[in-house]
Amino acid sequence: MSAPLFFANVSAAYRGNTVLKKVTASFRAGAVTGLIGPNGAGKTTLLRVALGLLPAEAGYVRILDRDLSGLSTDARARAMAYLPQRADAHWPILAERLVRLGRLPHDAASSPDGEAAVREALERCDAEHLAQRAMNTLSAGERARVLMARALATRAPVLLADEPAAHMDPAHQLRLMALLREEAARGTAVLVTLHDLSLASRYCDEVVVMREGRLTAQGSPDDALADASLADVFGISVRRMGECGERAAIVPWQQI
Repeated sequence: MSAPLFFANVSAAYRGNTVLKKVTASFRAGAVTGLIGPNGAGKTTLLRVALGLLPAEAGYVRILDRDLSGLSTDARARAMAYLPQRADAHWPILAERLVRLGRLPHDAASSPDGEAAVREALERCDAEHLAQRAMNTLSAGERARVLMARALATRAPVLLADEPAAHMDPAHQLRLMALLREEAARGTAVLVTLHDLSLASRYCDEVVVMREGRLTAQGSPDDALADASLADVFGISVRRMGECGERAAIVPWQQI
């Protein structure tokens, strides 16, 4: 079975400036893939191309064995759930109503399945107690959890999350990563951009490393986050904490 999300030699540009350069990568079902790299490496651009928000100027993207260019907007929305970077909602909409927006691609927010999806998503994101709160009264971390619930409510086979842990406290960061692993265990292909190497090394099944618009490594955390790769891409050395069971956590230690 082919990967639900596949990039073939994809390049893309903003205003004539090429920001993705011949990227070939596949993202498999049932796995959390972490996308890491310095600021400006092309991580967010890769997600935007996958969603069709930015056209590829070369190469192609396939979603669920279909060419992205041949999918309607509704079909894309059913296939992929997206949590954008710095996603926010300061208007006075109830959290539960915002999560219901995740069901719009199915036109079934008020159906039994839609209701169940909304309730389950709120519960899984530890946000059910926020359901009747207005979004403009929530903290940044609470809003982040509600917005993640909106993405989960879509129940799409591909989940793209751009820095979802950025505004969360440490406890909810750990819960978020565990939640992404639970989602992958359901068969979803999860692609998440991260700056936290510790979270990437502990929770991701695979890691993709980008630099200056190019893919420089893809593989297991041990392989993709090897010392030489981190020194080359980030200019840092790291320490590896071995007391975390099967997965050793990486701690950035010093600049090289």
